[in-house]
Amino acid sequence: MKLSKRGEYALRSLINLGIAAKVGRSLVRVTELAKAEDLPIKFLEQVMQQLREAGFVESVRGKHGGYRLAKASSQIHIGQIVRLIDGPLAPIGCVSQTAYAPCNCPDEAHCGLRMLMLDVRNAIAAILDRYTLADVVEVTTRKMVTSGRALPYSSPAEAPAPRSKARTRRPHAHTSPTEGVIHQLLGDYAI
Repeated sequence: MKLSKRGEYALRSLINLGIAAKVGRSLVRVTELAKAEDLPIKFLEQVMQQLREAGFVESVRGKHGGYRLAKASSQIHIGQIVRLIDGPLAPIGCVSQTAYAPCNCPDEAHCGLRMLMLDVRNAIAAILDRYTLADVVEVTTRKMVTSGRALPYSSPAEAPAPRSKARTRRPHAHTSPTEGVIHQLLGDYAI
């Protein structure tokens, strides 16, 4: 699985809309989303249209219009977005749950390559389906606040001061290869 530019732009824009919602900003213009992430506006408009048609974002027309999340960020799983934009997560068709396609293998039930790719698909799906947009927004905003950066879409008066209190890291033992950086940032730091 390789995330396309369209998939990357969709996720980055949704994260920004999640941050905007978190700081109380009701709408964000597509030009602001494009500028914040240095994305081509015309292409981003197409991506936002696809997200709107799928029910992940809403748009309001007019001078003061823009986009906002159509549902709570905690109800949007990253895997949903990747599948919407880029299709199945499986590296080969014979292990896809949503777009199965038989391969050339004469004995699919005993094919070592298929078994390996099934593990790859399951690991990718486990990670992408475990995290919600709210999780990614939380990690993003937490890192910004910790480093003293102002959150996008908030007023300058709301800019956080850098934290003087040091974070303490709790010991963490990886129980599976699917517990990575986001898992650590969400669950292993005392605030």
